[in-house]
Amino acid sequence: MNRKLFIMSLVMASAILGGACKKKTSENDNLAHNPFMKEWDTPYGVPPFDQIKTTDYLPAIEEGIRQQKENIQAICDNSEEPTFANTIIPYEYSGELLTKVASVFMNLAECMNSPEMEALSDTIFPMLTRHGDDIMLNAQLFDRIKTVYNNRDKENLNDEQKRLLEVIYKDFERGGANVPADKQARFREINEKLSALTLKFGNNVLGATNGYALFVDNENDLKGLTESQLAAAKEAADGMEKAKGKYAFTVHVPSMEPFLQNCQNRELRKELWTAYSTRCLNGEYSNSKIINDIVNLRLEKAQILGFDNYANYVLDDCMAKNADNVYNLLMKVWEPALAKAKEEAALYQKMMNKDGIAGALQPYDWRYYAERLRKEKYDLDDEAIRPYLALDSARKGLFYVCERLYGLTFKENTEIPVYHKDVKAFEVIDHNEVIAVVYMDFFPRESKRSGAWMTNFREQYYDRDGENHIPVVSLVFNFTKPVGDKPSMLNIDETQTLFHEFGHALHSILSRCHYPTLSGTNVPRDFVEMPSQFMEHFAFEPEVLKVYAHHYKTGELIPDDLLKKIEAAATYGQGFINTELLAASLLDMDYHTVTASATFQQPDYENQQMAKIGLIPSIISRYRSPYFQHIFAGGYGAGYYSYTWAAVLDNDAYECFKEHGIFDPTTATSFRTNILERGNTADVHDLYLAFRGQEPSIEPLLKNRGLK
Repeated sequence: MNRKLFIMSLVMASAILGGACKKKTSENDNLAHNPFMKEWDTPYGVPPFDQIKTTDYLPAIEEGIRQQKENIQAICDNSEEPTFANTIIPYEYSGELLTKVASVFMNLAECMNSPEMEALSDTIFPMLTRHGDDIMLNAQLFDRIKTVYNNRDKENLNDEQKRLLEVIYKDFERGGANVPADKQARFREINEKLSALTLKFGNNVLGATNGYALFVDNENDLKGLTESQLAAAKEAADGMEKAKGKYAFTVHVPSMEPFLQNCQNRELRKELWTAYSTRCLNGEYSNSKIINDIVNLRLEKAQILGFDNYANYVLDDCMAKNADNVYNLLMKVWEPALAKAKEEAALYQKMMNKDGIAGALQPYDWRYYAERLRKEKYDLDDEAIRPYLALDSARKGLFYVCERLYGLTFKENTEIPVYHKDVKAFEVIDHNEVIAVVYMDFFPRESKRSGAWMTNFREQYYDRDGENHIPVVSLVFNFTKPVGDKPSMLNIDETQTLFHEFGHALHSILSRCHYPTLSGTNVPRDFVEMPSQFMEHFAFEPEVLKVYAHHYKTGELIPDDLLKKIEAAATYGQGFINTELLAASLLDMDYHTVTASATFQQPDYENQQMAKIGLIPSIISRYRSPYFQHIFAGGYGAGYYSYTWAAVLDNDAYECFKEHGIFDPTTATSFRTNILERGNTADVHDLYLAFRGQEPSIEPLLKNRGLK
């Protein structure tokens, strides 16, 4: 997922996390030695992580807020007639220090968390929310912006300037600029409460995820697991004081997924699955009440802004435009996906019956029998693939694709500061010029939340002097760590995740936008996943696999018979994959299309909504409500559908590449110049049409997922 969306949702105003200009430093002597107050003498101006202390953030945030308030007041005090030059430009480039501090703090709060960082978040996030409201609800500022907007045809603006003006004006409208005076106090209160609640939701998920482990004493209870899986579990246990000599399995995906796929012990599968699927439902880390509060506060906010529900408020700024269009698309894919999932379930039920196990197929059985059938039907074993997908090899394959498509090369630079010893930093080179820095953070740790995401320490933009500031991109994963002399080895899903997140990165790396608000991934959320999902298509192209898929020990190229098996099984399990994804998307929409305050009893409400759409009991939503971070802590509320909306576009786009050759230079150049370089400098639908030359079709999506 794209972390920029989360950050933007927290700070309420795009300008807070975008822009740069020279400003006066504070007279506060306590800031004299704060690293955020200095020019960073590091390669490419990246953060000097080793110099930043936890105690540096709060004073620098406070000073950044003070400076931006001063900038905003200067705009308001300008006695000249409002123009693009004297109002929009200084607003766009306000907040340099706040941008600098907030980007580092928010990124590290997600992947280098600690009790101290959590306590700081409790203070800083509400501060940023209040500051965002101060800007959005500043009547003087909005009057000037509105005047410029109304007079836009009188100014000689280029297309990108017109787009910037339009986006900023709409941001203010959506941020509450037109909220009546008698409702502004409540509007501010709602925003502040939502900021605190979403933060608490995410911290609860992190705490519950880190707080559980399944310990197994006897290796005989772990039949079916491979030697490498057992070794990883033994190593994990050895790192826990009370578990030495045992085997430890957690609800982090790299540990849980292989266990559910391979462990023959059904009761242990049930135990681990239950711990995973009931996280944050009750107890110390319960998110049940928080869900109620978030949904009802979002509804109230949307209605203050003139929308009947929160979904239509969110979608008004997206390609989908309204909830009806979202439901229409989701159901077009849901019906064939559910039919496919029922076929899969029937096959697994038969296998379970043959094993002499009474009763119905359960969610903790699905992955086990799906993996068994894949081995039987396609002679394709996940563990047979992994040795050819060592992390370093897969990364080289990824870089190969980027070079073939866009002429980019990558060079690791160990002189670039990193925030953790496991992080690698790369220079991205285009025609002998470094155009970006990319951090890659691969492995799980307790201080890092689960999942994978892309974000920025710095956006690409041109400052007011015309100097291009190259992006500093961060990619965070949770892949299995190396064990002993064995490298980190990926499975098919993890390899696709690597390519997916790098697709986001390319959207930022190749950005050629003048204004940070429009740069890179700052696009409507139902378009932002398009470049990332597009990149997934290349991961298992035979031509690409033959470049990078070498056995980690022997160096042997992946054999043709294994390639054929991978290709034959390409649409295997798509009923399950699409059904759990769509179930989560529909659940998200159900929460956010309510039009009156309600109580959502967990898990009853979710179960009722899933029953309405006919979800079979052996599958649950990809994320159950109490740990559905995307929508309750990650900026994707009423937006999880975007993975499917964007999938229509990415499959249609890849169809164009296949028609002309997947590395056709003309097609790749068109994709780069019309989509990746353009950010949000034009309506993204128009950008897509400029690349494709026709409206996108849903047919390639249904075909590629085996649903047609």
